[in-house]
Amino acid sequence: MTTYKTLVLGGIRSGKSRFAERLAIQSHLPVTYIATATIEDAEMHARIALLRANRPTHWQVIEEPLNLANLMGQLADEQHCLLVDCLTLWLANLLTHQEGHLFDQEHTAFLSVLPTLPGRIILVSNETSMGVIPMEELSRRYYDEAGKLHQLVARQCDQVILSVAGLPHYLKGNPCDP
Repeated sequence: MTTYKTLVLGGIRSGKSRFAERLAIQSHLPVTYIATATIEDAEMHARIALLRANRPTHWQVIEEPLNLANLMGQLADEQHCLLVDCLTLWLANLLTHQEGHLFDQEHTAFLSVLPTLPGRIILVSNETSMGVIPMEELSRRYYDEAGKLHQLVARQCDQVILSVAGLPHYLKGNPCDP
């Protein structure tokens, strides 16, 4: 396997991260876990602590909330698995960053580098398009950008999976694929 990309979507607490971690384990490759979350409050601290406690200890973990494309370009390798959790947190970090140009720069870089990456790539993201349209402008932009990002990433992936209630639903690709 030279390259194989999977996008795992799902709502909050849908089982998507746990499922993506199982895929990484099943790859039988060394895994680098790229975490995009930032700790802004006690609740997020608890979420991250739970994820850390359940993650295999031999995985390399890198926290990168903004410069995802550059990091993935450096780390991707045919004999390696990159697990990115999560694209929508990365998107929110970019949209709320004080340097306004950073969103366009990093978004474009990520979409440009993704098709060139070798190895096993697993991307996790929150599916946000199944609710009501938010009232606030920034929230609407976030939902719009997340929807567009998911469509563009899904086109570049070999496999797209929607996790609902801990159950994987294959939207693209097969359950038997890597």
